[in-house]
Amino acid sequence: MTAEALNGSLLVVQTSLTLDGLRQLFDHRFLFFFLFLSAYMFALCSDGLVLVVICTRHSLHKPMYVFVAALLLNSLLGGSAIYPRLLWDLLWESGSVLVTLSACACQAWVVYTLGASAFMLLAAMAFDRYVAICRPMRYAAVVSPRAVAALLVFCWLLPAAMVGGTTLLAARQPLCLVRVNRLFCDVYSLIRLSCSGNEAQLTDVFALFSSVVTIMLPAAFVLFSYSSILFVCLCRTRSFSGKALRTCVPHLLVFINYSACSAVELLQRRLQAADQPAFSVLTSMLIILVQTVLNPVVYGLNMTSITGYVRRLLGSRKTD
Repeated sequence: MTAEALNGSLLVVQTSLTLDGLRQLFDHRFLFFFLFLSAYMFALCSDGLVLVVICTRHSLHKPMYVFVAALLLNSLLGGSAIYPRLLWDLLWESGSVLVTLSACACQAWVVYTLGASAFMLLAAMAFDRYVAICRPMRYAAVVSPRAVAALLVFCWLLPAAMVGGTTLLAARQPLCLVRVNRLFCDVYSLIRLSCSGNEAQLTDVFALFSSVVTIMLPAAFVLFSYSSILFVCLCRTRSFSGKALRTCVPHLLVFINYSACSAVELLQRRLQAADQPAFSVLTSMLIILVQTVLNPVVYGLNMTSITGYVRRLLGSRKTD
């Protein structure tokens, strides 16, 4: 091989990647196209509807509903980072998809940032419920509008910075492999494809540290908060306990949803299961579909204050 050809092949390795996940879906790609399209349209309509209700109803301008709106917006942005390109590829591509390294790194940063932000927002919700139920006399002072705004900024900026650092470290390393057995790009695939042994290990450690800070610590705080709430409810009257727990159930369901998907994702990454294309694609579909569909269902059906306004809004449109 000549020097020019060798340099050219190295340039391709460093600037382009191949998403092989679509190969697993190619035989039934139109079925999956309508499945993903239906899920995306459902998320757009349902998340958008709940967001409109929360934004337009003054009675819902409370910290708990502000965090719900932020989480739904977070989920909507995450879906928009994956679904449009995935739908286009399913419809027009014939198998593997060639993407630039910069585009792949950008998608990985957005998806992982929003995933980590979801746990931070769930921790903020748990903090809101903890103060409201366990420290009700201090609620107005602690969970003030300024504190809510600061929490929202923190929940988005910290994951963006930490995931951004991990993604930048992974994208700057020379790549020896170019095939990603997933439907979308992720940080751990970039690390696994790199040639640098020590640098890749350092990036992997920083990625694990970022996961601990933005996912595991917020998850531990959520568990602590709801355990404290449960203990307080056991010591109060039945009517108080029932009302308090009903406000926590939707958040717990969403927390379990995100935790299950993240556990499967982290387990796959830790076990280096990228050599099992079917399992990699399955986890990709799980992350894309379950989180997109479940969040609006939980908040639209289990929070009666939102459900009532949604029914009124839809009813008024039908009468018009």
